[in-house]
Amino acid sequence: MFLAVFQLSSFAVQFKAVDVLQFGNSKSEKQHAFQSNSSRIEKGGLNETARRLLPNDVVTYEGGKMSFRLKVDPLKQNYFTVRFWGGDADKSMIMLFCEGKQVGYRHLGDIDLLWLGNGQAPLPGRFFYETLPIPLKETTGKTEINLELRSYGEIWGYGETFDKYQKNMEKPTLGIYKAYTHTDPCFVPEKTEVQGNAVVNPLVDKANGEAVIGQIKELVNNELTNYIRKDKPLAQLEIWFLADAYEVKWSAAYHNTAVVAKVAESIDAYYKEFLKNPILAYNGPGVYNEEWLAVGPVARGIRGLWPELKSTMNVTFDNGNGQLISRKKAWAELMNAGLQFGVTHRRQYTNQSMIIDLFAYHTNRALALIDPEKALPESKMLHYLYESVGLTPWLGIDTPNGPSKPLGDNYWELTSKGLTKELGFVGYYGEVLDWVNDIYKATCKPGESGSGDKNIKQQLLKMMMARSYFRYPALDENGNKAMRAEAVVGWRDGSHYPGDVLYGDRGIAWDATPIMTAANTLDPAAIGFAQQMMNDNQFFHQLQEKIKFGTGIRNIKSLLFVPDEYELIKKQAPVAIRLPMTKSSPDYVFADEEDGVIAIKNGDEILYASLYWRARNAVNKLAKVHYITPTMDRIANFYIELQFEPSSMQFTRPDWVNMGFSGSREWYKGISSDNAGEVLPIAKIPEGVKFKVGDENVYAGRASYYFMRYGHYIVAMNSSKDKTFDVILPGDVKNAINLTNNKKPVAAGIYKLSPLTTVVYYIQD
Repeated sequence: MFLAVFQLSSFAVQFKAVDVLQFGNSKSEKQHAFQSNSSRIEKGGLNETARRLLPNDVVTYEGGKMSFRLKVDPLKQNYFTVRFWGGDADKSMIMLFCEGKQVGYRHLGDIDLLWLGNGQAPLPGRFFYETLPIPLKETTGKTEINLELRSYGEIWGYGETFDKYQKNMEKPTLGIYKAYTHTDPCFVPEKTEVQGNAVVNPLVDKANGEAVIGQIKELVNNELTNYIRKDKPLAQLEIWFLADAYEVKWSAAYHNTAVVAKVAESIDAYYKEFLKNPILAYNGPGVYNEEWLAVGPVARGIRGLWPELKSTMNVTFDNGNGQLISRKKAWAELMNAGLQFGVTHRRQYTNQSMIIDLFAYHTNRALALIDPEKALPESKMLHYLYESVGLTPWLGIDTPNGPSKPLGDNYWELTSKGLTKELGFVGYYGEVLDWVNDIYKATCKPGESGSGDKNIKQQLLKMMMARSYFRYPALDENGNKAMRAEAVVGWRDGSHYPGDVLYGDRGIAWDATPIMTAANTLDPAAIGFAQQMMNDNQFFHQLQEKIKFGTGIRNIKSLLFVPDEYELIKKQAPVAIRLPMTKSSPDYVFADEEDGVIAIKNGDEILYASLYWRARNAVNKLAKVHYITPTMDRIANFYIELQFEPSSMQFTRPDWVNMGFSGSREWYKGISSDNAGEVLPIAKIPEGVKFKVGDENVYAGRASYYFMRYGHYIVAMNSSKDKTFDVILPGDVKNAINLTNNKKPVAAGIYKLSPLTTVVYYIQD
């Protein structure tokens, strides 16, 4: 066992920056050897001076930059912090350079980029601070270093070519107010430094709910009518959409015989194309993530319309080769091909696993209706769903010798507390309640809402509660009161600050509605969250945003269910339950040791932290924090102490500057990484799990024990299942309380921490 040595700085000593540069102040800039091209000075938030980096005269993906010298501590780990105004909105990227080399990575690196805007103002009325670690090799033995801020256009992380991935910088960055160097990871501004306050719009725009519902019905019915009248066969998603709408009473498809005929003819046509090109069993046109869905959308159409379709199974049609084939034989062949692909191409990441298994389940259920002898046992398919929603261990793909077990025989897709489990806490990609709702509905009896698998339903509600701690009070884009999703500490999240307005379900997502969990379960907490959203006037605002997405099939398909869900929830009695981080809710600490994440509500403060931070290949000792107070936000990427079971292996950071975990898309020629060459230890890999140095693996960077001190907060987390650790509070810790034990006072000393347990201490002033 690796033994970490804890060296806590004194809590009695007041924070003091090593150096401060005020941008736009001629005296300060001169003192720090400031130079710049393509920037401008302006008066910004609270009339403070700032600089914006500008596009170059000849617009490319590179924008302006500025260089300067700052003092550092020659003995300690140094951090670099920038002050931004939260009322600014941009879509630029800003990277930190040290001694001419790039610090951190541009996309999802464990050492983060400095800034990537998403077009939203993250914190109206207040300043926020971004903190990154400066490589220790650059500061050891030095008292000053050369730093740069370089600006770029936004990136689209899914772009497979440089032009798709990296956009030109066409507009200025947000204002950059100050830069600081310091040795304590929790930056504390001087008391003389002015801060703002949230200004809540007193004139809340009350959306006309009935009008919005009317818009949705009109939009959906127009699209349904277009598909019913379409002079070509329907695509897979269109088949699914019409079949769902067939039972929606207000829709143009309700018990419309033309829908049944159109869907049946379209499936026949799809089969003919499949015969010509068999990859259509898993690579159909017009289907998002086609290898995940395979022919699942067709299967959903068959299931939805089966009472009307079953009498047509003996109908024959030309298969395109001059031969007649029965619908039963043709459709069964198509379903079987999609099913076999689905069960042999399962994926580990939780959202992907759920989607693949959901559509494989639908495909098998459709096959069981058409030709029961060819279908796999219901128990086997239900077990796949259980694996994906974390009710049983995930065992990988089927092989002739049984499950592949790429992560052993005891890897679970969810933590025991209900969060998706990957390489730490997952933000938006962890918002999978829509898919679990679909999984639950897939197990319901036809026409019997709420009749689905009880174990899946309970897991859905557990997940909803676990996600509820990751919604925090904020303002929407109009200054109205709202709850937003916490995504800053999500390991697969990029430019998601602030997070989407979100209460229960991530209703803004393509396949979701804002209140689907409440409508599908009628659970009291789910209803309470839905009512909170409606009371804050955010429900109809979310629907208006979805309407703006237009007539994309996924968006339209999700809107189909909104009117009936709204009517159902509107009838429910008031529920007093509210989201845990709501200002009126009691203080609380939620910790998930399996994901290495914590959410703390302490009076007016909220602290989110991922202690197991993007450690894909090795143990990196890095954490990510989002610290929210009434006057400012702080976002910090910094080093913590930990203990882990070592292997004999080590990982050396390559000279990558874009995706620091893969080496692909290294398009930024002439730029070197200041983190290259750092040697990181690899934690013990369980026996039987395939691994080589450089692989991404959920075990390679995971520690057994984490210890973080950030400002007044001390967090100790035991993520092991069978070890007890000592939590050491040094003698200079005074006036501390235990937030995980009713705020009881705690003295300096050594405390035992049991397996899968977290303790949070708060040092009071």
